[in-house]
Amino acid sequence: MPVYSMTGYASAQHSTASTQSEHEAKHAPPSQLGLEIRAVNSRFLDLSFRLPEELRQYEPALRDLLVARLKRGKVEVRASIETATQSVVAEPTPRLLQRLNAVQDSVKAWLPQAAGLSVADVIRLSATEQSSSRDWSQDIGPLAEKVLGALLSAREREGTRLAAMLLERITQLRALAAQATPLVPKLVEQQRQRFMERWAEAMALTEGSTLPEMASDRALTEATAFAIRIDVAEEITRLNSHLDELERLLKRGGEIGKRLDFLIQELHREANTMGSKSAALELTHISVDMKVLIEQMREQVQNLE
Repeated sequence: MPVYSMTGYASAQHSTASTQSEHEAKHAPPSQLGLEIRAVNSRFLDLSFRLPEELRQYEPALRDLLVARLKRGKVEVRASIETATQSVVAEPTPRLLQRLNAVQDSVKAWLPQAAGLSVADVIRLSATEQSSSRDWSQDIGPLAEKVLGALLSAREREGTRLAAMLLERITQLRALAAQATPLVPKLVEQQRQRFMERWAEAMALTEGSTLPEMASDRALTEATAFAIRIDVAEEITRLNSHLDELERLLKRGGEIGKRLDFLIQELHREANTMGSKSAALELTHISVDMKVLIEQMREQVQNLE
């Protein structure tokens, strides 16, 4: 399955001009229905709609369509209707003219000084009525499917790019872990020699045969305790295990964003522990480099569905 990003944008338009006859265009000027969908990252699926009144009745159907295809993200749906009144004048119907005349007489009965309706007002009201009375049920469904398909394609392309970047960071983290692995035994041996040298110097000032032997045991005990404190083998093992799971999920695809986010937190925990246990500058640098890579991964994982 592909990996999907939660960010994306798609839009499309549908015009009624191609499906209208000359007679229909005379009484109802061609209109253009525009639909666009914007999506950004979010913890859950958050849908919002900005529709004109003529399309408000189709919001439940649009919501069902999006819920069936999208799982996470803050998604905004915008629709618009544009009527080509500039090139084609909407011809008022006799029924509309009769209604407007009755309304005008009623207004003038109460407000004698009110200005009468102009020809431009009548044409505009006629275009508004015809646009609001148009049935968009046959157009908005296919248009929404088209826009949603384009959005999913855009999210898939972005998700593929993010997955490739995350896999690259995983490779870099594995390389850093491989650098850290041989450093620990070397540090333990160096510290053991240092302990033994210091105790030897201290015991050179004492006399007797028992104390030097006891001092040697104490030195070995201290060296062992130090080795336990700085041993990051367990952290490196867990880190590699998390990287294996990350890689497996990215190659499997699907809805993996939340699981990846949890694994990123665990990676950060292991890198922090390595830094706190560090007894050498090399390990400190490796820990810092790991945390930089993990933070970069965290930012990108937030965008995956």
